[in-house]
Amino acid sequence: MQNKEGGYTHPKPEEQPGHPIHTFISENKAVDKHLRENVKVHLEAFMEEDNKVNINKLLEDCTLLLELDKHYSRKENLLFPYLERYGIYGPTNNMWSIDDYIRDGVKEAKKLLVHYDGDKHKVINAVRFMFNEISAMIYREENILFPMALKNLTEDEWVKIANESDEIGFCLTCPEEEWKPERKGIDGEAISNGYIKMETGILSLKQLELLFSHLPVDITFIDHDDIVRYFSHGKERIFARTKSIIGRTVQNCHPPRSFHAVEELLEDFKSGRKDSEDFWIKFRDKYVYIRYFAVRDEKGTYAGTLEFTQNISPIQEIVGEKRILS
Repeated sequence: MQNKEGGYTHPKPEEQPGHPIHTFISENKAVDKHLRENVKVHLEAFMEEDNKVNINKLLEDCTLLLELDKHYSRKENLLFPYLERYGIYGPTNNMWSIDDYIRDGVKEAKKLLVHYDGDKHKVINAVRFMFNEISAMIYREENILFPMALKNLTEDEWVKIANESDEIGFCLTCPEEEWKPERKGIDGEAISNGYIKMETGILSLKQLELLFSHLPVDITFIDHDDIVRYFSHGKERIFARTKSIIGRTVQNCHPPRSFHAVEELLEDFKSGRKDSEDFWIKFRDKYVYIRYFAVRDEKGTYAGTLEFTQNISPIQEIVGEKRILS
Protein backbone atom coordinates (compact mmCIF):
# COMPACT_ATOMS: atom_id res chain seq x y z
CA MET A 1 0.00 0.00 0.00
CA GLN A 2 1.52 3.33 -1.12
CA ASN A 3 1.34 6.36 1.20
CA LYS A 4 1.09 10.06 0.29
CA GLU A 5 4.89 10.47 0.33
CA GLY A 6 5.35 7.75 -2.27
CA GLY A 7 6.61 5.15 0.18
CA TYR A 8 4.88 1.93 1.20
CA THR A 9 3.19 0.98 4.41
CA HIS A 10 1.65 -2.25 5.61
CA PRO A 11 -2.15 -2.37 5.60
CA LYS A 12 -3.78 -2.08 8.99
CA PRO A 13 -4.70 -5.39 10.71
CA GLU A 14 -8.40 -4.75 10.15
CA GLU A 15 -7.62 -4.49 6.41
CA GLN A 16 -5.74 -7.81 6.23
CA PRO A 17 -8.01 -10.75 5.27
CA GLY A 18 -7.59 -13.60 7.73
CA HIS A 19 -6.34 -11.40 10.58
CA PRO A 20 -8.56 -12.10 13.63
CA ILE A 21 -9.68 -8.47 13.82
CA HIS A 22 -10.54 -8.44 10.12
CA THR A 23 -12.59 -11.60 10.70
CA PHE A 24 -14.35 -10.19 13.76
CA ILE A 25 -15.27 -7.01 11.89
CA SER A 26 -16.44 -8.97 8.82
CA GLU A 27 -18.72 -10.99 11.08
CA ASN A 28 -20.06 -7.82 12.68
CA LYS A 29 -20.85 -6.41 9.25
CA ALA A 30 -22.71 -9.60 8.31
CA VAL A 31 -24.64 -9.57 11.60
CA ASP A 32 -25.49 -5.87 11.28
CA LYS A 33 -26.72 -6.42 7.72
CA HIS A 34 -28.87 -9.33 8.89
CA LEU A 35 -30.35 -7.17 11.67
CA ARG A 36 -31.20 -4.28 9.35
CA GLU A 37 -32.29 -6.13 6.23
CA ASN A 38 -34.02 -9.11 7.79
CA VAL A 39 -34.80 -8.83 11.50
CA LYS A 40 -35.99 -5.22 11.34
CA VAL A 41 -38.07 -5.77 8.19
CA HIS A 42 -39.62 -9.00 9.44
CA LEU A 43 -40.37 -7.52 12.85
CA GLU A 44 -42.23 -4.64 11.22
CA ALA A 45 -44.23 -7.15 9.16
CA PHE A 46 -45.00 -9.15 12.30
CA MET A 47 -46.18 -5.99 14.08
CA GLU A 48 -48.60 -5.39 11.20
CA GLU A 49 -49.85 -8.98 11.14
CA ASP A 50 -48.75 -11.86 13.33
CA ASN A 51 -49.55 -14.55 10.81
CA LYS A 52 -47.65 -17.83 10.38
CA VAL A 53 -45.50 -16.55 7.51
CA ASN A 54 -44.23 -13.53 9.47
CA ILE A 55 -43.67 -15.63 12.60
CA ASN A 56 -41.60 -18.14 10.64
CA LYS A 57 -39.48 -15.42 9.02
CA LEU A 58 -38.62 -13.97 12.44
CA LEU A 59 -37.97 -17.46 13.75
CA GLU A 60 -35.49 -18.11 10.94
CA ASP A 61 -33.79 -14.79 11.70
CA CYS A 62 -33.36 -15.69 15.38
CA THR A 63 -32.11 -19.17 14.56
CA LEU A 64 -29.42 -17.67 12.34
CA LEU A 65 -28.35 -15.33 15.15
CA LEU A 66 -27.54 -18.32 17.34
CA GLU A 67 -24.33 -18.36 15.27
CA LEU A 68 -23.22 -15.35 17.35
CA ASP A 69 -22.13 -17.87 19.97
CA LYS A 70 -19.09 -18.69 17.80
CA HIS A 71 -18.13 -15.01 17.49
CA TYR A 72 -18.46 -14.47 21.23
CA SER A 73 -16.72 -17.76 22.10
CA ARG A 74 -13.66 -16.84 20.03
CA LYS A 75 -13.60 -13.46 21.73
CA GLU A 76 -13.93 -14.98 25.22
CA ASN A 77 -11.63 -17.98 24.80
CA LEU A 78 -8.98 -16.61 22.45
CA LEU A 79 -8.83 -12.82 22.78
CA PHE A 80 -9.61 -12.30 26.47
CA PRO A 81 -6.81 -14.59 27.75
CA TYR A 82 -4.19 -12.47 25.99
CA LEU A 83 -5.65 -9.22 27.31
CA GLU A 84 -5.50 -10.66 30.83
CA ARG A 85 -1.76 -11.26 30.41
CA TYR A 86 -1.44 -7.49 30.03
CA GLY A 87 -3.51 -6.90 33.16
CA ILE A 88 -6.66 -5.97 31.22
CA TYR A 89 -9.61 -7.67 32.94
CA GLY A 90 -12.50 -5.33 32.13
CA PRO A 91 -13.65 -7.18 28.98
CA THR A 92 -13.53 -10.55 30.75
CA ASN A 93 -15.52 -9.32 33.73
CA ASN A 94 -18.07 -7.16 31.93
CA MET A 95 -18.32 -8.00 28.25
CA TRP A 96 -18.60 -11.76 28.83
CA SER A 97 -21.63 -11.15 31.05
CA ILE A 98 -23.27 -9.05 28.34
CA ASP A 99 -22.47 -11.72 25.76
CA ASP A 100 -24.39 -14.19 27.92
CA TYR A 101 -27.35 -11.80 28.15
CA ILE A 102 -27.38 -11.61 24.35
CA ARG A 103 -27.17 -15.39 23.99
CA ASP A 104 -30.10 -15.72 26.40
CA GLY A 105 -31.99 -12.94 24.60
CA VAL A 106 -31.71 -14.68 21.22
CA LYS A 107 -32.84 -17.99 22.73
CA GLU A 108 -35.74 -16.30 24.51
CA ALA A 109 -36.94 -14.59 21.32
CA LYS A 110 -36.74 -17.87 19.44
CA LYS A 111 -38.61 -19.70 22.21
CA LEU A 112 -41.43 -17.17 22.19
CA LEU A 113 -41.78 -17.55 18.42
CA VAL A 114 -41.67 -21.35 18.51
CA HIS A 115 -44.39 -21.39 21.16
CA TYR A 116 -46.23 -18.27 20.02
CA ASP A 117 -49.38 -17.83 22.11
CA GLY A 118 -50.71 -14.61 20.61
CA ASP A 119 -48.86 -12.29 23.00
CA LYS A 120 -47.59 -9.94 20.33
CA HIS A 121 -45.97 -7.40 22.65
CA LYS A 122 -43.89 -10.04 24.41
CA VAL A 123 -42.35 -11.11 21.09
CA ILE A 124 -41.81 -7.52 19.96
CA ASN A 125 -40.05 -6.61 23.21
CA ALA A 126 -37.86 -9.72 23.09
CA VAL A 127 -36.79 -9.13 19.47
CA ARG A 128 -36.14 -5.43 20.11
CA PHE A 129 -34.03 -6.28 23.16
CA MET A 130 -32.04 -8.77 21.12
CA PHE A 131 -31.63 -6.29 18.25
CA ASN A 132 -30.50 -3.40 20.48
CA GLU A 133 -28.09 -5.46 22.60
CA ILE A 134 -26.40 -7.02 19.58
CA SER A 135 -26.01 -3.62 17.92
CA ALA A 136 -24.59 -2.14 21.12
CA MET A 137 -22.09 -4.99 21.41
CA ILE A 138 -20.90 -4.41 17.86
CA TYR A 139 -20.24 -0.79 18.80
CA ARG A 140 -18.37 -1.77 22.00
CA GLU A 141 -16.21 -4.27 20.16
CA GLU A 142 -15.22 -2.00 17.30
CA ASN A 143 -14.72 1.20 19.32
CA ILE A 144 -13.34 -0.16 22.59
CA LEU A 145 -12.32 -3.83 22.57
CA PHE A 146 -10.63 -4.19 19.19
CA PRO A 147 -8.55 -0.96 19.40
CA MET A 148 -7.50 -2.00 22.93
CA ALA A 149 -6.45 -5.43 21.71
CA LEU A 150 -4.56 -4.06 18.69
CA LYS A 151 -2.68 -1.68 20.96
CA ASN A 152 -1.48 -4.44 23.30
CA LEU A 153 -1.18 -7.78 21.50
CA THR A 154 1.89 -8.74 19.49
CA GLU A 155 1.83 -10.11 15.97
CA ASP A 156 2.85 -13.53 17.32
CA GLU A 157 -0.16 -13.52 19.61
CA TRP A 158 -2.49 -12.61 16.75
CA VAL A 159 -1.04 -15.50 14.73
CA LYS A 160 -1.81 -17.91 17.56
CA ILE A 161 -5.37 -16.60 17.77
CA ALA A 162 -5.81 -16.96 14.00
CA ASN A 163 -4.46 -20.51 14.06
CA GLU A 164 -6.89 -21.60 16.78
CA SER A 165 -10.00 -19.85 15.49
CA ASP A 166 -11.07 -22.81 13.33
CA GLU A 167 -11.44 -24.87 16.50
CA ILE A 168 -14.44 -22.74 17.52
CA GLY A 169 -15.79 -21.67 14.14
CA PHE A 170 -17.15 -18.49 12.61
CA CYS A 171 -20.40 -16.52 12.51
CA LEU A 172 -22.29 -15.92 9.22
CA THR A 173 -19.00 -15.57 7.32
CA CYS A 174 -15.56 -17.18 7.17
CA PRO A 175 -12.08 -15.71 6.63
CA GLU A 176 -11.48 -15.06 2.95
CA GLU A 177 -7.98 -16.47 3.15
CA GLU A 178 -5.33 -17.60 5.59
CA TRP A 179 -3.49 -14.71 7.23
CA LYS A 180 0.24 -14.90 6.53
CA PRO A 181 2.16 -11.99 8.07
CA GLU A 182 5.73 -11.48 6.94
CA ARG A 183 7.09 -12.50 10.34
CA LYS A 184 5.36 -15.05 12.48
CA GLY A 185 7.81 -15.81 15.26
CA ILE A 186 5.80 -18.79 16.48
CA ASP A 187 7.53 -21.12 18.89
CA GLY A 188 9.01 -24.22 17.30
CA GLU A 189 7.53 -27.65 17.80
CA ALA A 190 8.01 -29.22 21.19
CA ILE A 191 10.90 -31.67 21.48
CA SER A 192 9.28 -35.04 20.92
CA ASN A 193 12.14 -37.54 21.03
CA GLY A 194 12.66 -37.54 24.82
CA TYR A 195 11.43 -40.25 27.22
CA ILE A 196 9.52 -39.92 30.46
CA LYS A 197 10.20 -42.51 33.14
CA MET A 198 7.24 -43.23 35.41
CA GLU A 199 6.68 -45.69 38.22
CA THR A 200 4.87 -48.17 35.99
CA GLY A 201 6.60 -47.67 32.65
CA ILE A 202 8.57 -45.54 30.23
CA LEU A 203 7.00 -43.62 27.35
CA SER A 204 8.32 -41.21 24.79
CA LEU A 205 6.75 -37.76 24.85
CA LYS A 206 5.21 -38.54 21.46
CA GLN A 207 3.70 -41.80 22.75
CA LEU A 208 2.28 -40.03 25.79
CA GLU A 209 0.72 -37.34 23.63
CA LEU A 210 -0.82 -39.94 21.30
CA LEU A 211 -2.13 -41.91 24.27
CA PHE A 212 -3.99 -38.91 25.69
CA SER A 213 -5.34 -37.83 22.29
CA HIS A 214 -6.82 -41.31 21.71
CA LEU A 215 -8.70 -41.56 24.98
CA PRO A 216 -12.49 -41.83 24.45
CA VAL A 217 -12.88 -38.93 26.91
CA ASP A 218 -11.71 -35.32 27.14
CA ILE A 219 -9.45 -34.43 30.07
CA THR A 220 -8.22 -31.11 31.39
CA PHE A 221 -5.77 -30.64 34.24
CA ILE A 222 -5.69 -27.58 36.52
CA ASP A 223 -2.77 -27.20 38.94
CA HIS A 224 -2.88 -26.28 42.64
CA ASP A 225 -2.88 -22.56 41.76
CA ASP A 226 -5.98 -22.99 39.52
CA ILE A 227 -3.89 -22.59 36.36
CA VAL A 228 -4.87 -24.64 33.33
CA ARG A 229 -1.81 -26.78 32.49
CA TYR A 230 -3.04 -29.34 29.98
CA PHE A 231 -6.00 -30.56 27.96
CA SER A 232 -6.26 -33.57 25.68
CA HIS A 233 -7.01 -32.95 22.04
CA GLY A 234 -8.99 -35.86 20.66
CA LYS A 235 -10.72 -36.01 17.29
CA GLU A 236 -14.18 -35.30 18.65
CA ARG A 237 -13.94 -32.90 21.57
CA ILE A 238 -17.24 -32.21 23.29
CA PHE A 239 -16.44 -28.67 24.42
CA ALA A 240 -14.09 -26.44 22.44
CA ARG A 241 -10.65 -25.86 23.96
CA THR A 242 -7.99 -23.56 22.56
CA LYS A 243 -4.28 -23.46 23.39
CA SER A 244 -4.61 -19.91 24.64
CA ILE A 245 -6.23 -21.20 27.87
CA ILE A 246 -2.91 -22.79 28.89
CA GLY A 247 -1.50 -20.65 31.69
CA ARG A 248 -4.85 -19.01 32.34
CA THR A 249 -6.77 -19.33 35.62
CA VAL A 250 -9.70 -21.73 35.32
CA GLN A 251 -12.04 -19.14 36.83
CA ASN A 252 -11.48 -16.89 33.82
CA CYS A 253 -12.18 -19.75 31.41
CA HIS A 254 -15.82 -19.85 32.55
CA PRO A 255 -18.62 -17.30 32.11
CA PRO A 256 -18.94 -14.85 35.04
CA ARG A 257 -22.28 -16.37 36.02
CA SER A 258 -20.53 -19.67 36.92
CA PHE A 259 -17.53 -18.10 38.70
CA HIS A 260 -18.82 -18.79 42.22
CA ALA A 261 -19.69 -22.41 41.41
CA VAL A 262 -16.15 -23.01 40.15
CA GLU A 263 -14.65 -21.34 43.22
CA GLU A 264 -16.82 -23.39 45.57
CA LEU A 265 -15.89 -26.67 43.91
CA LEU A 266 -12.16 -25.90 44.00
CA GLU A 267 -12.37 -24.87 47.66
CA ASP A 268 -14.09 -28.17 48.50
CA PHE A 269 -11.25 -30.05 46.82
CA LYS A 270 -8.48 -27.98 48.42
CA SER A 271 -9.96 -28.28 51.92
CA GLY A 272 -10.48 -32.02 51.56
CA ARG A 273 -14.26 -31.81 51.96
CA LYS A 274 -14.66 -33.54 48.61
CA ASP A 275 -12.57 -35.74 46.34
CA SER A 276 -14.89 -35.72 43.34
CA GLU A 277 -18.01 -34.14 41.89
CA ASP A 278 -20.19 -35.29 38.98
CA PHE A 279 -22.58 -33.51 36.61
CA TRP A 280 -24.54 -34.64 33.56
CA ILE A 281 -26.16 -32.46 30.92
CA LYS A 282 -27.79 -32.63 27.49
CA PHE A 283 -25.52 -30.85 24.99
CA ARG A 284 -26.63 -30.74 21.37
CA ASP A 285 -27.04 -34.38 20.32
CA LYS A 286 -24.96 -35.70 23.22
CA TYR A 287 -25.60 -36.73 26.80
CA VAL A 288 -22.48 -35.48 28.56
CA TYR A 289 -21.10 -36.86 31.80
CA ILE A 290 -18.71 -34.39 33.46
CA ARG A 291 -16.58 -35.53 36.38
CA TYR A 292 -14.11 -33.59 38.50
CA PHE A 293 -11.45 -35.27 40.64
CA ALA A 294 -9.15 -33.75 43.25
CA VAL A 295 -5.58 -34.81 42.42
CA ARG A 296 -3.47 -35.40 45.54
CA ASP A 297 0.12 -36.53 46.01
CA GLU A 298 1.25 -39.48 48.13
CA LYS A 299 0.97 -37.33 51.26
CA GLY A 300 -2.58 -36.25 50.43
CA THR A 301 -1.57 -32.70 49.51
CA TYR A 302 -3.80 -31.12 46.89
CA ALA A 303 -1.96 -30.93 43.55
CA GLY A 304 -4.76 -29.91 41.21
CA THR A 305 -8.05 -30.90 39.63
CA LEU A 306 -8.76 -33.27 36.76
CA GLU A 307 -11.79 -32.64 34.57
CA PHE A 308 -13.10 -35.74 32.82
CA THR A 309 -15.78 -35.31 30.12
CA GLN A 310 -17.48 -38.08 28.17
CA ASN A 311 -20.40 -38.51 25.78
CA ILE A 312 -22.31 -41.38 27.38
CA SER A 313 -25.13 -41.58 24.83
CA PRO A 314 -23.57 -44.65 23.10
CA ILE A 315 -22.97 -46.32 26.47
CA GLN A 316 -26.60 -45.88 27.49
CA GLU A 317 -27.66 -47.76 24.37
CA ILE A 318 -25.69 -50.90 25.29
CA VAL A 319 -27.80 -54.00 25.95
CA GLY A 320 -26.93 -57.65 26.47
CA GLU A 321 -23.33 -58.80 26.20
CA LYS A 322 -20.50 -58.71 23.68
CA ARG A 323 -17.55 -60.92 24.60
CA ILE A 324 -14.10 -60.61 23.09
CA LEU A 325 -14.39 -64.06 21.49
CA SER A 326 -17.90 -63.59 20.10
